[in-house]
Amino acid sequence: MDNSICQVYEEEIRSLEEEIKLLTEKYEDGQQESTFFSDQEILMSIKSFQREFQGGSKGHESPSDLKAQLESLETDLSFLMKFTGIQFTSHSKKTVEKTRNRTLQKHRLLGSCHSLSFQLEFQLLEMQNKESLSAEITDLSIIMESGEDLDVSKFVSSTEEHRDLLTFFRSLSTYAEWYEHRRRTFLHFK
Repeated sequence: MDNSICQVYEEEIRSLEEEIKLLTEKYEDGQQESTFFSDQEILMSIKSFQREFQGGSKGHESPSDLKAQLESLETDLSFLMKFTGIQFTSHSKKTVEKTRNRTLQKHRLLGSCHSLSFQLEFQLLEMQNKESLSAEITDLSIIMESGEDLDVSKFVSSTEEHRDLLTFFRSLSTYAEWYEHRRRTFLHFK
């Protein structure tokens, strides 16, 4: 009887090793795809943004030009969502205070990254001086689905304290991808 139990466990271990190998290959393929994106499609996106900024001073544009520009922006957005895994489902903006040189807006973003959902609320302070416009995040609140993970809670607290959205989105993309891999692996054990 002990032999049969050991054999069952050994078969399960082999099955798990094969699944890990397949997941590793799938991950490496995804990394290669992102490398492929970074060469060709990022250049297309950059050219599209350059055209947008150069064409912004033309004045009135025809409906067909606007439609082409919209399609180009939709393509760029689709690429960025594939590349990062981040999808925004809702955005709201409310102007809290507006003076001649200063504007304070409250933003609320809802979205997901792979299978993790998140909610951001922040205030953006824009100040205009003679030479330039500067923007600063004055208040940041992040709510994430996986609040039970202590490391994620520490990371979210640190991000809120430093008000660093760029680091948040970079880290969220990587974390959510591996979170999804772990979730599928643990589902296999159940």
